[in-house]
Amino acid sequence: MLRGVVAVALLGVPAVNPSQPPAITVNEHVRHQQIDGFGISQAFRRNELLEALSETQQREILDLWFDRRKGAGFSILRLGIGSSPAGSPYDHMVSIQPEDPGGPDAPPKYVWDGDDNSQVWVAKAAKAYGVRRFYADAWSAPGYMKDNGDDKNGGTLKPEWQRAYAEYLVQYTRFYAKEGIRITDLGFTNEPDWTASYASMRFTPEQAAQFAKVLGPIARGVDVVCCDSFGWDQAKAYSAAIEADPEARRWVKTHTGHTYASPVDGPLPTDRHTWMSEWNPNGSTWDESWDDGSGQDGMTIASAVHDALTLGNVSGYVYWLGGSRGATRALMQIDDQAKTYRVSKRLWALAAYSRFIRPGAVRLEAGAADPALKVSAFRNADGSRVVEVLNTGTAPVTWQGVRGRATAYVTDEANSLTPSRVRGRTVTLPPRALTTIVMR
Repeated sequence: MLRGVVAVALLGVPAVNPSQPPAITVNEHVRHQQIDGFGISQAFRRNELLEALSETQQREILDLWFDRRKGAGFSILRLGIGSSPAGSPYDHMVSIQPEDPGGPDAPPKYVWDGDDNSQVWVAKAAKAYGVRRFYADAWSAPGYMKDNGDDKNGGTLKPEWQRAYAEYLVQYTRFYAKEGIRITDLGFTNEPDWTASYASMRFTPEQAAQFAKVLGPIARGVDVVCCDSFGWDQAKAYSAAIEADPEARRWVKTHTGHTYASPVDGPLPTDRHTWMSEWNPNGSTWDESWDDGSGQDGMTIASAVHDALTLGNVSGYVYWLGGSRGATRALMQIDDQAKTYRVSKRLWALAAYSRFIRPGAVRLEAGAADPALKVSAFRNADGSRVVEVLNTGTAPVTWQGVRGRATAYVTDEANSLTPSRVRGRTVTLPPRALTTIVMR
């Protein structure tokens, strides 16, 4: 936890009646985690859906993902290393070393097409928008490196292949470097506690800590990430195993977890940066709504992001996926046959945070007198302050504690980051809405 004192100690001030507590208080004396950013993944060949659209539509979608004026301004892009799901049009494992070179000590036989299922194209586009954080994560080692001989259906990495697998991962970053993309963060496992019918590989917490010690010295210049557990509570065991091993702790710079099996309910047991690195809600329909009680709507996403930031002290939040097809809970639905796309309120819920809370920001202590308000506050490196207020109640709330030049943006059923007037130091927080107040 970072703590410090800055010039303005308290942004929230009492309203007209000084005997009543202010609706919102923000204490800049107390600082929490530094923010790395917010982002999406487009692994499993989802970028090919985007490529099927017209150039105009492609630009519109890229704007919605990465542009800070028109869209979310995402600052993290997660890439999949050799992974795609089974039983779908994307059932194809792309590996930079598809064939066994003859053993773990044989000279590797790498292949590279410069495209990586269109991930290179989107990464280059993201970089042009200003994205600098590229997280490459492997769902599995090639099958010949594993005890089940298959990149799918779990299995574990054979001990004698550990170094070769580490070199395989680092070579992937080198190929991207040739394309002008610097992989900043490198993960060697995805959901190591879950056996899937698609690309997957098991690690116990202790095995993950052991492999981190193999990968770390080879991957110098790239931050090692671990371990993308299936649930946040389950991720705690992986963080604990790494923290218990001084050499593993030396190399693992970011601890990650997903929230399918369990939600964020507290911080991971580490003082390193942590990311909620993958999640979308359960469901079997395409849902564009803001607040329909389905558990797939925009309010659900806004609440999950708030909890991750305030309960979990996460530095990064990466959503699954930016766009997909059919009955998806991605941020967008892309129909490559009809050549159309649709945007859900999930995108705008996440955009309310990602557009304004920039990499390098610090979360500040914040609270509300009304328990219906979920409040978080941040100070960006440029000195601007952002207060996020999710009003879960059914009545509007007035906050008379705004300082400086301020703009409010409302996201609800009828609005998507719509500017709202701030009168003097007063802002109205609509019911069942997310209001983002930016003060400069």
